[in-house]
Amino acid sequence: MGIQKDIVKFNVGGRIFQTTATTLANAGRDSFFGALFDDNWDLRQHQPNSSQEFFIDRNPDCFAVLLDLLRTGDLYIPSNVPERLLYREAMFYGLIDHVRSAKWGPFDGNRLKLSRSVTGRAPGDGTAIRAGPDGGCCVAHGSMVHVFDWMLEEHPPINLDYQRVNDIGWVNAENVLISACERLGKGDGGMGLFNSSTGDLRHKFNVVHDNQTKSYTAGALSFSPDYKIFASCKGRSNEYGIGVWDQVTGKQMDFFYESPGWSLGDADKLQWLNGSNCLLVATLFPRKDNCYISLLDFREKRMVWSWSDIGALLTVDEKRVRDAIAMEECNSICVVNEYDDLGFIDLRINCGSVRWSSRSRLLKGKMPDEPCYPKLALHNGQLFSSMNDCISVFCGPDWVLTSRLRRSYGGSICDFSIGGDRLFALHSEENVFDAWETPSPPII
Repeated sequence: MGIQKDIVKFNVGGRIFQTTATTLANAGRDSFFGALFDDNWDLRQHQPNSSQEFFIDRNPDCFAVLLDLLRTGDLYIPSNVPERLLYREAMFYGLIDHVRSAKWGPFDGNRLKLSRSVTGRAPGDGTAIRAGPDGGCCVAHGSMVHVFDWMLEEHPPINLDYQRVNDIGWVNAENVLISACERLGKGDGGMGLFNSSTGDLRHKFNVVHDNQTKSYTAGALSFSPDYKIFASCKGRSNEYGIGVWDQVTGKQMDFFYESPGWSLGDADKLQWLNGSNCLLVATLFPRKDNCYISLLDFREKRMVWSWSDIGALLTVDEKRVRDAIAMEECNSICVVNEYDDLGFIDLRINCGSVRWSSRSRLLKGKMPDEPCYPKLALHNGQLFSSMNDCISVFCGPDWVLTSRLRRSYGGSICDFSIGGDRLFALHSEENVFDAWETPSPPII
């Protein structure tokens, strides 16, 4: 209950609303309503008497929904209020994060529900999908990248003019980084930073070798908290390895050259490890006949850990590692083969062996005609592995299978990504991707 001096009156598009300063404070300091308070969260005295109100020339129906959200924490959208209009108004008032939090809860792989499927319009199979920090995503199809905001409305596509996209990564909510193949004789390829809303090129990242700028193919991407960009690179002469750029200035900072008998420039996956300040580099089958996984320390300019299946006494199936992900808290690297068997390599032992599970042996002999290679992801202590048309979730110290995500159409999952409290899964058929969300807990 509010006392008389705590009551605030608004005239929004001709409709009168009354609420309390306590309710408005739930909007936060950076919101439209935050300007109504002083530094001590006391209501500024803009109203000479209680009969006057603040006039806001905006939609009153949306204001009613958003005000009720601040009162209860629950989001109810009447049928007469278009969601897109409500989101636009929420952005005006600085309440878009409140709306997102009310629409879906904190990410939990075991409680995910299919929210929406989006059909693409690009030719060919999808290359990659990457979740954005604000709940949006971007999808690569050949030389095209399609960017979607958190409402899954598409922005103008990014067209690389027949340069095949290898990887994409979100620098922040406004910028995406794209790596692409060099076209023979064109001197293009490499990496570019693009505006996610307009598709405009903001910066092109160069590789300098022997004081000369070189054309190159950029592959897998990764980022570190201190604003470094890492990319696997292949040039025409000796520029094979991992390049490092400053995210702010765009300047090349370092280059870790590939040593004879090893593979870095063809890497399928890069992952920055915050605990050890090292970069995981994984080159996997079938890009190479053998698999190479290593940890690079750029401070000492050396490879501090490595594993390869060269000469290993493994079966043909177990040898074909399709993806890898480091699990620092477990001191291990998780790998997966084409039958969705999980394996674990001890990071404390250099060149150790893989401890394989055998939970999916029944899948052998039942592979689809055009299977997609399995992918791995680790998020909030949960392990995710895609296989054909479903994604499995593993939890606990022994990584026990706890749930599976599957939809009825779209074909095999060729890639998936987690971010912005959503999981996005890209299917190989029909150019369709799914958005999975955790339902918000009921408010009692």
